[in-house]
Amino acid sequence: MSRTTATVATSLPDQWEELVTTALLGTDRRTPPGVAPGPQAPSALLDAAAAATVRRRAGLRPARPAGRLRPAPEDPRPPLPPAAARRLAALLADRPGASGGGRRGAAPDLMELLPQWLQAANTRGYAAPPQALPALLDAARGRTDLRPAALRFAGPRALWLARLNPDWRFALRAAAPGGGPSAPDLRDPQGIRRLWQEGLFAERVTLLTALRSRDAAAARALLEETWATERAEDRLMFLDSLRAGLGPDDETFLERALADRSRNVRATAAELLSALPASALAARMAVRAAACVAVDRTQDVPTVVVEAPHECDAAMERDGVVAKAPAGRGERSWWLGQLVEAAPLGTWPGRLGGRTPEEIVALPVADGWQGELHGAWCRAAVRQRDAEWSRALLGEPSAPEAGGPGAVSLAERARLLATLDTGERAAWVAGFIETHGLSEAFQLLGVCAVPWAPPLGRAVVDALNIARDAGSYPWSFSGVMGLAERCLDPSEASRLDALLAIPDEPEDAAPGAGSYWSEAFQRLVTTLRLRGAMLAELAPEEPAP
Repeated sequence: MSRTTATVATSLPDQWEELVTTALLGTDRRTPPGVAPGPQAPSALLDAAAAATVRRRAGLRPARPAGRLRPAPEDPRPPLPPAAARRLAALLADRPGASGGGRRGAAPDLMELLPQWLQAANTRGYAAPPQALPALLDAARGRTDLRPAALRFAGPRALWLARLNPDWRFALRAAAPGGGPSAPDLRDPQGIRRLWQEGLFAERVTLLTALRSRDAAAARALLEETWATERAEDRLMFLDSLRAGLGPDDETFLERALADRSRNVRATAAELLSALPASALAARMAVRAAACVAVDRTQDVPTVVVEAPHECDAAMERDGVVAKAPAGRGERSWWLGQLVEAAPLGTWPGRLGGRTPEEIVALPVADGWQGELHGAWCRAAVRQRDAEWSRALLGEPSAPEAGGPGAVSLAERARLLATLDTGERAAWVAGFIETHGLSEAFQLLGVCAVPWAPPLGRAVVDALNIARDAGSYPWSFSGVMGLAERCLDPSEASRLDALLAIPDEPEDAAPGAGSYWSEAFQRLVTTLRLRGAMLAELAPEEPAP
């Protein structure tokens, strides 16, 4: 390099910074070097900047060429039918309105139908159209609830794209148990061990969860190998993966975890052991809980009496009982609830006079302990997936206490319903709505299988119609109406046509309620027909004769 060239190259950064500073300040306050102030200064500044730009570019050394991108992997799944591909593009193009409020109108909310469309497409095993992948990843980026289904549908090409765009890196971190795009190859034992030893935390969680669904013992053995060296927060997440396929063979490992140095790990291990009614921890809890609950037969009506624990000793703490009660809770009631919750439900018929769960729940409870005792039995029934106890605690849906304050809250009833099969669950909620209406049914509807069974769908529509005819405030039912749009069977659409007219408004009705109800039912019918069309488009095409 000559001395002149070196001098020019050295001065270029300084000259460029001077030009940038002049442009920021304006030529009326500062002029480029060697240029007189005046109307020609702006043009002179631009000329100097253009010349400096050419010199800067001429002085750059060519960069090393990047390697050619590998082609995206093939997706072996069958392609979407053309009509379904067009429908997907329309769903992805729809975006929520910027206003965020006000009346929704009669048009369906397409983004709320996207999760259902993805579920149906994944059930049928279709591959995503390549041109839809960017919009699909953008949608999953904005809505975490969409990610598992969206990434499963997007397939291996989603990961290929995610490595090229930082906005889509979430796809590389997402766990996808059950065969999603980031699921490990479980047919490669050496790859499994290498990934477990060297992988990122999210990759290891994905591996453990996927392996657990296929071979519970192998997943547990993998975890045991490195358990002592894992961080506490990682141990907690890994332990949580044992919920899938939990069985008696896990007891020995979980018993050792009861001595873990992390309180959260100990609590999770105790919870898992209490879900195994035959475990040693469950037996210990049964002894403790049974000592606190008995039947007093000296009264005219047999009554359950409760004597809550007076202390929480070290053995109870080791078995997962949290000693310190939350604010506003008494210590003794707090300890009692934990003992009863963790005790096997099979403890109580023998302890309480050979009674069935239904008979036990019907017994009066002395001294105001009913809420605490029944609440703990609810948590035990959910944890142990005991349908018989769930039915007893739920009671009849037409009972007066089912629709209002009682020993078992609506939130607890919703969790109990989840332990029943889908048909029984829908029938109970339908009976509840027929007796108590929709005002308290939202939580219960959320645990019912989609599409709703015909009796449940009819109960919801009839209750909405009754509310409309009564002149009820329409906006208070918008949540249930939104659920109905997503959950009613599409075949119900034709039955709703009679509800589309604007009804006569009673004198005490909310202003404009009639037109709102008509608009809402119009949207419901339109959405149901759209859902029916979506499912029909995803049906495999018949081969030409």
